Amino acid sequence: MDETCGRTAESAWRWVLDQVRYDGSVWVPPSPGAEPDPAHRDGMHEGAGGLALTLAEIRAVRPWTARERGLADAIGEQVTAGIATSTDHSLFHGLVSAIGTLTALGEPAPDAAVARMLELAGPDGWPQTFAGPPRYRDGARVSDVVLGTAGVLLGAVWARRHGARADELAEVAAGVLLAEREEVPSGLNWRMVPPRFSPVERQLPNFSHGLAGVATSLALAGAEFGRPEWVAAALDGARHLVTLADLSGGGFRAPLRIPRLDDDFEEYSYNWCHGPAGTSLLWKALEHAGVFEVDGLTTAELHRRCVRTLRTCGLPERLWPGFWDNDGRCCGTAGVGAVLLDAGAEPEFARHLADVLVDRAVPDGDGVCWRFVEHRAEEPLLPPGVGWMQGAAGIAAFLFQASRGGPGVPRMDNWWATDSH
Repeated sequence: MDETCGRTAESAWRWVLDQVRYDGSVWVPPSPGAEPDPAHRDGMHEGAGGLALTLAEIRAVRPWTARERGLADAIGEQVTAGIATSTDHSLFHGLVSAIGTLTALGEPAPDAAVARMLELAGPDGWPQTFAGPPRYRDGARVSDVVLGTAGVLLGAVWARRHGARADELAEVAAGVLLAEREEVPSGLNWRMVPPRFSPVERQLPNFSHGLAGVATSLALAGAEFGRPEWVAAALDGARHLVTLADLSGGGFRAPLRIPRLDDDFEEYSYNWCHGPAGTSLLWKALEHAGVFEVDGLTTAELHRRCVRTLRTCGLPERLWPGFWDNDGRCCGTAGVGAVLLDAGAEPEFARHLADVLVDRAVPDGDGVCWRFVEHRAEEPLLPPGVGWMQGAAGIAAFLFQASRGGPGVPRMDNWWATDSH
C-alpha cells in the first residue's frame, strides 16, 4: 500500500467530513460556507450520494469508523426516503443516482427507483427542466448519459445486476434512444438534445454528453438484456465516432464540440467528461458486449490510442492558462488517473498523477483540499470543492484507490472497464 497517497486521502476525507452539515438531513456544500442546492442534496455529483462512493473506496482499504457508519446509514435513509417524490431521473442528481448511491453502500438496488422512473416516463422519454426556450423547444428531451435517457439505460443495467426488476425500464429507455438516432453515412449519431428540439446543429461527441456515452449504454444494455440489436446500434455509433476523431500519432481524441464555438479556448479536452479518458470506456463496453473490431480497428487498439493520447498530451502539467487547471474527477487529474487504474493501463503514469495530486493538496485546518483555476474568471483561483465530481471527496477516493494500487470499487459508471472485470 502507498502510504503517502493513503495519508493524503485520509487528510482530504477528514476535511470533507468537517464540511458536512446535519440539520435533520445530510448536506454537502459545494464549497466551505456556500449554500447547498436543495435539488442536488442527495445526488452523486456534489451531494450526499457522492460521499457514498468515497465510503465504498474507503471500505476497500479499511473498516469504516463509527462516524463513517453513521454517515452511511444517514445517507442511505435519506436517499431511500426521497425516491417516492423525486422528479429527477438523472445519473448524478436523480433516481439513477439513487441506484448508484444505495448499491455503493452495499444495499440492493431499489425496485422503487426503477418503478418511479417508469412512472415518470413519457412516450418519448423523461421530462427535464434545464433545457428549454429560447435555446430549445418546449418539452425537449435529453439523450446523454449524465442527464438523459442513456443514463436511465445505464441505471437499468446496474439495477438488474443488483437484483432489481429492470427489464421494462431498459426496454423503454433503449426504445427512446433508438427512436432518436440520427442515421449518417458512417453509422449512427446521437446528440445531447435531439435535433427536433434544437435548431442549433452542435454536438459534444464524447462520453458525458454525447455519442460515446449513448453507445456505451446501448452496448452494456444489449449484453445484459440479451438484445443484439442494441449492441449493433452501439457499434454503428462507435463507427461514426471514429470518423469524428483525430487519430494522428497513434492516438484518439474527438473534439470537445462540433462545430467549435468561437470562444472555445481548446479544440480538444482530455478528461472524463469530454475527452479520451471517458471515451475510452466505450471500447471496454463493446468488448463486454462481444464486439472486438470497429471498421478495421480493434477495440483494444482504440483503447490503447485513448491511453496514448492521455499519456502524451501534456497533462497534468499546467502548460498555459486553461490547460489542465482542474484536479477533479469530472474534468481533471483524478478522473484520468482513476480510468487508467481501473483499466490497468499505464500504472506508472497513474501513480504520477496521484503524486501530483498529493503535491497540489492545500492544507486547511485539520485536513487538505484542492483549488482549481478558472483563468477567464475575475478571481481565477476557485474556492475548494467538497463533493465527488469536482471536489475533495472524489479526489480522496482516487487517492485511496491509488494507495492500494488497483482498479476502483465497481460503480455504475466504471464496472465494465475495470481490469478485474
